[in-house]
Amino acid sequence: MQICQKSYTYIRRSPLEFEVDDWVYLKVSSMKGVMRFVKKGKLSPRYIVPYRISTRIDIVAYELELPQELEAVHPIFYVSMLKKCMGDPSFIAPTENVGIKDNLSY
Repeated sequence: MQICQKSYTYIRRSPLEFEVDDWVYLKVSSMKGVMRFVKKGKLSPRYIVPYRISTRIDIVAYELELPQELEAVHPIFYVSMLKKCMGDPSFIAPTENVGIKDNLSY
């Protein structure tokens, strides 16, 4: 039974890889019920504005160029936290309401 499930998984899975200077969205709602940014629930943002990849640490880890308001956040993210930005990132409005709490959570 596991062999059948494994074959279906590998057919549908596509490896995620990004290049340096690509623009990616950062996933902010990774766990259900955990309040990362101000809102909680169905209408909370899943991804926030695109950021540029500055360096590739490993096959699955990338360092992003984060703005000054997110300086308390560690800039290296796992590939599952990123989503490729397909459009021009200059057309996307910045998020000013992102706040870092005293315990360094979003």
